[in-house]
Amino acid sequence: MRVIVFGATGMVGQGVLRECLIDPGIERVLVVGRSPTGVRNAKLTEIIHGDFMDYSTIEVRLTGFDACFFCLGVSSIGMNEERYRHLTYDITLAAATTLARLNPQMTFVYVTGAGTDSTEQGALMWARVKGKTENDLFRLPFKGAYMFRPGAIQPLHGARSKTAWVQAVYDVSWPLWSVLRRIAPRLVTSTEQIGRAMIRVARDGYPRRVLEMEDINSL
Repeated sequence: MRVIVFGATGMVGQGVLRECLIDPGIERVLVVGRSPTGVRNAKLTEIIHGDFMDYSTIEVRLTGFDACFFCLGVSSIGMNEERYRHLTYDITLAAATTLARLNPQMTFVYVTGAGTDSTEQGALMWARVKGKTENDLFRLPFKGAYMFRPGAIQPLHGARSKTAWVQAVYDVSWPLWSVLRRIAPRLVTSTEQIGRAMIRVARDGYPRRVLEMEDINSL
């Protein structure tokens, strides 16, 4: 497979990128981002791109791919709905619409979150926005589209959150993560597991288009 990764400098994206690079069935990985990952690998190519609403200048480099792993996302804490919708919905759909046109046989895998509201009518702003994003991604003419809804995520193999306070929480709680994964496997996953599950779904498909924590951990 040839895959594109968005959000490869974030915590989940770092884990997904690692799994792509070590998977022998993936021959090429293209990262599209605003800043370099710092990773060096023969399979890896990076495009530093500043405008995530317009890909016209790089479209020729986005063709010929089998899958996209879209890990780009932000926390809604302290953000109004208009801003959050732009960073979550608008940016995701701009990339996905372009890729669906250029690669109609592509499988698109999007990281949302546990509690996403598919009805788009709930009280939680972030859940409504994520729900609309999922619903509109399903309407695009991809070969397949899958929504990953992880909850608690353990960062492995050096993956770190770009948000300082989030990383501080991970640092303090690190001794508990292995225990949590053993006693509550339906509530906790890892960056490694998410990456492996994405690759498996892109390669083989999955019976459900929305994957909750238990689905992710089963792959």
